Parts: sequence; C-alpha cells; structure tokens
Amino acid sequence: MSPKTYTIEDIEFNGQPALRLAAPNGASATIALFGGQLLSWITPDGRERLYLSERAVFDGSQPIRGGVPVCFPQFAQLGDLPKHGFVRTREWTVSARRTGDDYALATLEISDDELTRALWPHFFRLELTVMLEADRIDLELCVVNEGEEAFSFTGALHSYLRLTQVEDAALEGVHGYTYRDAVLGDREVRESGTQLVVESEVDRVYRNVGRPFLLQAGNYSLGIHQRDFPDTVIWNPWVDRCNQIDDLPLDGWRRFLCVEAAAADNPVTVEPGEEWYGRQTLVVV
Repeated sequence: MSPKTYTIEDIEFNGQPALRLAAPNGASATIALFGGQLLSWITPDGRERLYLSERAVFDGSQPIRGGVPVCFPQFAQLGDLPKHGFVRTREWTVSARRTGDDYALATLEISDDELTRALWPHFFRLELTVMLEADRIDLELCVVNEGEEAFSFTGALHSYLRLTQVEDAALEGVHGYTYRDAVLGDREVRESGTQLVVESEVDRVYRNVGRPFLLQAGNYSLGIHQRDFPDTVIWNPWVDRCNQIDDLPLDGWRRFLCVEAAAADNPVTVEPGEEWYGRQTLVVV
C-alpha cells in the first residue's frame, strides 16, 4: 500500500548517500549529499524530468553529470577557480528535513574550510533547500557571508531538463532578451524570436531575465520560473561537443536541454553578515 503522506528517507543512490523525498501521488525527488545535487525528479505521471547521464561517475572523483549541479562561487571559466567552482565535488550535510500534508522539504548545507579558503579566501555558508509538492519542485540557494569583508560570486543551478529529442523541443519566453553567445565568440545578440529551437550547439547567457519560460515538446510541457537569479543560461552541446565529453554518451546531447538559473554575467555581491537567496521552480503545466 502506498503512503498517504509525504515522506523523506535516507537511501543510497549508485553508492552515494542520498535523500529521497516522496509524495503520495507518486512524485519523488532524490538528492545526493555529494555536491548537494538534485539527481532525480519524477512527476505523478511517472515521468523522469531530469537528465542523468548513463556515464555519470559516482565515485567522488569528479562532478556527477546531470540532475541539478550547484555551481559556486564561479560559473564556468569566468575566473581562476576550477570550472563551475568547487562545491559540486564536495560533501554536503543535511541540516533540515520537514514534511507536511502537501510537501516534503530538505535543506543541505556546506561551509568554507581550509581547502576552500586556499582557493577562494572567504568565509561562507551555502544552503540548498529542495521542496517537493504535487506537481512542482522548488530549489532555493542561500549564500551567507560569514566573514568581515564583502565577496562577489557567480554561479548557477545547472538544471539538466530531460527530453526525448531536443530537436522536437521549443523554449518559449526568450523574446526581447539580450544574450551573450559563447558559440559565436561571446557575441552580444538581442533575441528577436518568440522561442528557441535547438538545431546546433547552444551556449547562451540571457541577461536580466524577469519572465518565466515554457519548455514544450509534444505532450511534454514544463514551466520554468526563477527569482533573484539575474541570468538564465541555455546549453546543449549538440553532436561534436558531446563527443568530447567523456561522461556523456554519444547521443546524450539529444536527451536534455540545460535551462539554468544563474548569476553568470551579472555577479552577486554579499556584504558581511548578509544573505542572498535565489530560486528556480519547475512546474508541470
């Protein structure tokens, strides 16, 4: 008999300690402590909404390819730190877990230590809160400055959204935004179309995003909302770039589109003793 309430349980996922949040309608979410990373979100229809590479590595030697990696305190190669920062390859701890009649919520956190301060000399604490509801999931990142000097960071919730064929998908809501196109040598482009269709490699940073997006493909429809993250990164490696990524299968490019709530081209500054929050919400529509 299936449970009639929301539950949270400790599990192992491919050898990694994890939490599983579950709803009575069949929805679930799986969060790995390694990287503080959401790896799975299954909606009530039984459909997996996040892409996790079949070649993902789970031994702790490198980031896990797929799900929603947390990029902090550097996005991509926009600085001297390792690509996408260092928290996605470190262990997080569970600091809170709660369930109610209509939700399950878990918070994971990580703080600076000698190794992080050797790379980035700041005192910080990150909290990632994941809340599962009937037909939606919320991810909220909290950045706390625990030092005596202000710091600035770039970062993202690097969401890999699962698709059957990315060529059949369209992302609506991009019209009018300016973006930096890495494929075109970081050229500045103003989006004139009403939707983005993936027909080749895509690597764009849309700036000052204020509207939700809608990802559609056949009978698939997903609303994507973000709050306080100033940018949205859209990424798909397509064929040639995918072939250069060891932990993606050759056809992996076809199975996802990354739509990332980000502070990429617009860094965020956090004053001493202050906190910053950013959120991404995925909703079945």
